[in-house]
Amino acid sequence: MKKPLVGALLGLLLVGASAAPALAAPSATSAKPAAKPAVKAVNFAGTVALSNCSGSVVRMPNSQPNDPALVLSNGHCLETGFPAAGEVITDQPSSRSFSLLNAAGSKVATLRAGKVAYATMTDTDISIYQLTTTYAKIQSQYGISALTLNDAHPTQGTAIKVVSGYWKRTYSCNVDGFVYRLKEGDWTWKDSVRYTSSCNTIGGTSGSPVIDTTTGKVVAVNNTGNEDGERCTENNPCEVDQNGNVTVRQGINYAEETYLIVPCVGAGNKIDLNRAGCTLPKP
Repeated sequence: MKKPLVGALLGLLLVGASAAPALAAPSATSAKPAAKPAVKAVNFAGTVALSNCSGSVVRMPNSQPNDPALVLSNGHCLETGFPAAGEVITDQPSSRSFSLLNAAGSKVATLRAGKVAYATMTDTDISIYQLTTTYAKIQSQYGISALTLNDAHPTQGTAIKVVSGYWKRTYSCNVDGFVYRLKEGDWTWKDSVRYTSSCNTIGGTSGSPVIDTTTGKVVAVNNTGNEDGERCTENNPCEVDQNGNVTVRQGINYAEETYLIVPCVGAGNKIDLNRAGCTLPKP
């Protein structure tokens, strides 16, 4: 897990690795290139800094302005410590505070949680805090809109940005592929996103939204990377395929998909693990 590394690795350069879209070959009658896919401007607006991690104010595709706002981060970023393997937390009181950032990465407000609506490190690594304010109030008071969770599985090759509110840094790369099982210490995650190498995320980037640069929507939440080349230990996750074969990729980082959250959120932004299509682990 990408725990905070205060004062460490500040000299890392951020290298953007998203390849420019290919242009169509000119025809004999026209040299006009094919249009490039539109790219959404990705900045810090809507991201938050936690005391030990990163996060973002998120909404579901059907969330309403007057719904209580939600903050997404990692399960391992909880103020109460790492959930055990198999543990699922719901409706746990919390008064945690979050620093809300604007597009430039400047703090514009302190938001506060009313509860941990959902958190786990089983199958995935997420925490969802319900705030004491609504999307409409955040928009009217600070001019900040929530980031929308995509409701579809991410696609290999997609250009993405990992946006860390903790460090106020953005990492650019692509979805390199998907991992059948990602194992780290006592925890195992399913169908994780593997980045290409230029998303060299560091401690404190845990919980950062992973944003598709074409749609501007959140497709995953940043959570870990293999730091030392060890096999399946804490801070050194390993990849396990369907046949049980283990692969270690030192220096490669990972995220957990977020489309799975969408079916589990009902009216009023209430987490309902019994909704049709919801596959998140239950307590």
